[in-house]
Order: sequence, then C-alpha cells, then structure tokens
Amino acid sequence: MIQPKTRNRIIDAMMALAAERPWYEVTLEALAERAGVTLAGLRAAYTSRFEVLGDFVRRTDERVLSGIDPDMAGEAAREKLFDVLFSRLEALGPHKQAVRNIGEAARCNPLMILELNRIVTGSMAWMLTAAGIAATGTIGAVRAQGLALVWARVLRVWLDDDDPGLARTMAELDKRLRRAERTIIGLERLSRIARGSRASRPPPRKRSDESDLAEGHPS
Repeated sequence: MIQPKTRNRIIDAMMALAAERPWYEVTLEALAERAGVTLAGLRAAYTSRFEVLGDFVRRTDERVLSGIDPDMAGEAAREKLFDVLFSRLEALGPHKQAVRNIGEAARCNPLMILELNRIVTGSMAWMLTAAGIAATGTIGAVRAQGLALVWARVLRVWLDDDDPGLARTMAELDKRLRRAERTIIGLERLSRIARGSRASRPPPRKRSDESDLAEGHPS
C-alpha cells in the first residue's frame, strides 16, 4: 500500500512540473524522477496524470473543508459559498502557474476538458455541501455542474489578477454566484411547475378495444 507521504510527494512533483513546463511535457518519466520514485512505484500509486490531478483537487478540498469558518454558519447560502470558494482560491495561490498551464493545454484538447470537468464537478459538489446547499440527486448534479462552469469563469479572472487582495476576482465571483443563483431558482421553479402539471393531469382513458382485452373479451 502506498504511503500518504509518497502520494503527497508525487502530487507536489506534478504541480511543480506543471508550473515549469507545458502540460504535454509533464511525462510520467519526468514525474517519477521529480518525485523520487520508480516508474513501478508511480504505477502502484496512480494510473495516470489525471488521477494525480484528481488527488491534488481532493487534497485542496480537504484543506478548504477543514478551514471552514464556524462564524459563517448563520449566513445566507450564497455568502457561505462565496467564502468557501474564495478560500479555495487562496489555497490554489501557490499553484497559479500550474493551473494556468493546465488550463491552456485543455483549451485545445476536448478529452482533457471532459476529464477536468469530471474532477472539478465532483469537487464543486463538496463546496456546495459545505455551504449548506444540497448536492445530491438530479438537481444536485445540475447545481454542481453549474458551479463548475462558474468556477471556470472565475479562474480566468483570477489568473490575471495581480492585486494581492484579488479585488477583480472577488467581484467576478460575486457576480457569477448571483447570476447562477437566479438561474437555479428559475430552473427549480420550472421543475416544480412541470411536476405539478403532471400530477394534476388526469390518467389517459382506455380505448374500448383495450378495455375488452383487459376483461378477456374476444376482439
């Protein structure tokens, strides 16, 4: 079994390499060498570079979730979500160049976009949960995917925001969350209307021949 210390060393090596060079040059051989493990040891820990990235995202999730401010408990859900996501940006601060290089690689690689979206959407479900917003079921999946899109937009601003206080990023995050909140409220209202319409609809009447067959009469 791979020790957590070894996994963390591999994750750190991955992010360091991603900050130094284009993503396509972050090879498994280079990763093993930087992490100080053999290729066999790397294979025992991970199946691909994306699995390492997934563990980096998971580690970031854990850091954010463990640092939630208890004083935010009484705040509105959007305010709590803003606080959670801003804490996430702070956690990503040391890895900004790596995030930039990975994002640039994804822009011209649809399969990479799909894989990153899967990883980020799972992470956003935890961020929603941390803010007291349900992230399970169909509606929860829609919320997580919507928040993943919001996160992608905010990251673009964050990458070019050199202000230590991240004023532009904070404004963008607030704007996107308000817009997403309005969209989700609208979608949920439409969903309730649709469910109510189906519930109030009378059952379809059987045709006479269907009734005869049901009663065993010859057609």
